[in-house]
Amino acid sequence: MRIDLPNSNEFKKILCDLTKKTIDYKINGISTDSRNIKENDLYIAIKGEKFDGNEFTKDALNRGASFAIVHQIQNEKIERQFLNSNPIGLISEIATIWRDRFNIPVIGITGSNGKTSTKELLKHILSAKFDIHATEENFNTSISLPLTLLQITKYHGASIIEMGANQPGDIQKLCNITKPTHGLITNIAPAHLEGFKNIETIASTKGALFKSLKDGISFVNEADKRVSSISFEGKKITYGVSSNCDYPTDIHNENDGTLSLTIDTHELKIKSSNLSFAKNIIACCAVAKELQVEWDAIEDRIHTFTPPKGRCEVKNNGSYIIIDDSYNANLESTLAALDYLNAFSGRGNKIFILGDMLELGTSSENQHREIAKKCNDININAIMTYGTETKITNKYVKESIYKKHFDNQSQLCEELKEIANKNDKILIKGSRGMKMENIVESLMGI
Repeated sequence: MRIDLPNSNEFKKILCDLTKKTIDYKINGISTDSRNIKENDLYIAIKGEKFDGNEFTKDALNRGASFAIVHQIQNEKIERQFLNSNPIGLISEIATIWRDRFNIPVIGITGSNGKTSTKELLKHILSAKFDIHATEENFNTSISLPLTLLQITKYHGASIIEMGANQPGDIQKLCNITKPTHGLITNIAPAHLEGFKNIETIASTKGALFKSLKDGISFVNEADKRVSSISFEGKKITYGVSSNCDYPTDIHNENDGTLSLTIDTHELKIKSSNLSFAKNIIACCAVAKELQVEWDAIEDRIHTFTPPKGRCEVKNNGSYIIIDDSYNANLESTLAALDYLNAFSGRGNKIFILGDMLELGTSSENQHREIAKKCNDININAIMTYGTETKITNKYVKESIYKKHFDNQSQLCEELKEIANKNDKILIKGSRGMKMENIVESLMGI
């Protein structure tokens, strides 16, 4: 990751105060990747599971970095190295000090599914009133989130921070740095089970966001039992398909197959049949209204919103419709994507392309079997699977549905182009590591 620093002098002053060093070098930006270095960047050498950033210090300096913060000096002959036993901790400490300078709403978003989509939609809506600072892409970890915070300026009216978690305690650490004033947990589902072992640990980890809001507002999804059962501190605002919410919602099916919402007596025609998108809208409306955004502005922003790349993007290559949901996958998001595919009307077959859902641990077989059960229950015509774990899905899909498993994407694409006809709808889904976007690009002729 790399960022430009909006206020280099102030950043350098904090860095000097914390390290007790005099720093005469320019700092225009910060990078944790030597390949992304620009002139006068500060290079942060991070030790990961598969690599050690210290090994690329010389390369970063040769590419124009002004200096590097390293946790171990491997070559004394390399100049402009500052030794610090915990570079990530140092940047986190600077980011916390930086965040404390701004008295603005800071909205933390976490959850098992839909974090990035919800963040992008909320950013688009709140931009009707505020100059918004927000997490870029999915830079939501203990490494990338502090860098995101360092881009807040005095011109921003609100900040939206996406928080990811791969193991217990992650969200609490991010809350300690971010100090959110508002918190939204989209949902809690069995994702990243390798790091958490069970759904209860996931709920406890995500719930740290609500527990950090002693003086803030927790936005509680009443439609998710695990979210609504989390204990919280401070004020609570509820939303969901229930009459007992602060923002009660009814979802209606229009004659053309699209959905409309009635949220707290206000009607919204969303011009989409995507139920997941509808649920994101409900959450974002609750936050936006509490921040005094008018309904007319909210509706206008919803109608002009474009989903992030690879998240239920509907594309047309001139022959058939491609539903690009290739960015990531777990059980709940895949089931929702299948409902979206099933809701399409008109001529043509419905084809599902599935890559492995990863990081599910011992639950992988059962969850891939659940996908097969869903395919059997809805009206799809074909399923093509790719990877290792999806062999289970292929095995349990009923024989009346055309099904075939592939060990490589090239063969899958070749066969798909042979069987796909005009007006077909093709859903593409899989975990990030499966690179399912390659299949989308092949179909689009990119």
